[in-house]
Amino acid sequence: MSPRRASRTGVPGRELKLSLKVRIQGILENVNKPKIGKNGKPGKPSKTYTARWVVDTEPHRLTFATWTLADAWRNELLGYQRRGIPFDVESGLPEPLARKAASKSWYEHAVAFVDMKWPDIAPKSRSSIAESLSRATTALTTSTRDAPDAKLLRQALEHYAFNTAARAAGPPPEPLAAAVEWISHNTVAMTDFDDHTQGSALVRAALNRIAVRVDTGKQAAANTVARRRAVLHACLDYAVELGILPANPLKRVKWSAPKSTTVVDRRTVVNPTQARRFLEEVGKTGRQGPRLVAFFALMYWAGLRPSEALHLKRSNLLSLPSKGWGEGLLTRSNPRGGRRWTNEGRSREERQLKHRAQGDTRPFPIHPELVSVLRTHIDEFKIGPDELIFLGPRGGLLAEWVYLETFHTAREAALTPSEAASPLLDVPYSLRHACVSTWLNAGVPATQVAEWAGHSVEVLLRVYAKCLVGQDEVARRRIEGATQPPDEEPPENDPQTNKPDSE
Repeated sequence: MSPRRASRTGVPGRELKLSLKVRIQGILENVNKPKIGKNGKPGKPSKTYTARWVVDTEPHRLTFATWTLADAWRNELLGYQRRGIPFDVESGLPEPLARKAASKSWYEHAVAFVDMKWPDIAPKSRSSIAESLSRATTALTTSTRDAPDAKLLRQALEHYAFNTAARAAGPPPEPLAAAVEWISHNTVAMTDFDDHTQGSALVRAALNRIAVRVDTGKQAAANTVARRRAVLHACLDYAVELGILPANPLKRVKWSAPKSTTVVDRRTVVNPTQARRFLEEVGKTGRQGPRLVAFFALMYWAGLRPSEALHLKRSNLLSLPSKGWGEGLLTRSNPRGGRRWTNEGRSREERQLKHRAQGDTRPFPIHPELVSVLRTHIDEFKIGPDELIFLGPRGGLLAEWVYLETFHTAREAALTPSEAASPLLDVPYSLRHACVSTWLNAGVPATQVAEWAGHSVEVLLRVYAKCLVGQDEVARRRIEGATQPPDEEPPENDPQTNKPDSE
């Protein structure tokens, strides 16, 4: 049986066949044929040294340039043997080294994680995972030799390696090919995360890398760090699920992430007077303005997200009476994810409603003022293909740049100079925030608002905590009324305690 050349690189995922039957042999000296020099004469013969050992019945060998290196390797093998550590029959390596050699690399695992998540997530989530993993991966390399430019490496990871569709389409484009080749061979083994001497350091290095901006090196936004950390945690959890790691190493590391906030800033929320002023200015703005009054009105009066308003169809408007409230029912959304991340290569992709299962619907109320706006819009601009309410200048889907351009122009005209310089109505989404805040402050039960807005009650109250105005004063009056002695008069102007006798 011919001896095997031991290798420090194994086959990822291979099951080890272990044996304690190990015999370490002496070092073999090899005399090589002399090389012919430039003068045509042979030089001195060179020597190499081969360490030899047998695991079970399989012979193994590893050749070194010097006797010192060969002897050091032989002594390392003897050390493992003396401690009673089994060897892998196929690779000839002691079990710890064999497991590391047979482990997937971080790069291979991260790619597998992307492919697992890709079919079931939205384009924006795909982009978020790729961006987060590309940052973490740059901190998990094993070498800097011949490393590509840092910016080029991030592009190779984000635009190709961690994009399932791009890899399925063929080899990487020429500018990225070398970077993809380099990173695929130069990331840590997954088993390194379970190593007590370096596992925690690797996790901390990845966390520190995702916490900074690549352009300035300064601290990234807290919400951005939280999002990236969640992706890293999920990727390592997947390794536990596959049996690559016994536990998620992220849980062993005490690392303080910057505090994130999901609470809406009350300074961005417009009041009804400011909202009406803005909608009036939208109707006066350019050629597209009149077509977009109803678009922005849906966000303010009905709490729709921009992606939901874009996909609104006539069939979603269940009733638009001549007087009073109307009723709507959302069925689908059309979020923007970017051409690189959608299944059909378009910038937007039709999907189920946010936070809802496929096929779920969401009712929404249509305020009497919104009913009037929608009836006027339909009468004037008619219904587009596929019953779409809103169309772009050329009859296609309304583009983001079109409504953003109108939004910012109308905002400048509608707000005073001091208001325009503040965060007030800084983005179209602020109209939705204003709507939900108005519902809550009007006393609509949180369960009802959550259903209309497409949130859970817990998330709703946390996100809009700073937008609840005057609720603390109402609560204090109610507590005062409930705890005063029977012979005292209840506080004035408390609707809960000053009720007519007939009630």
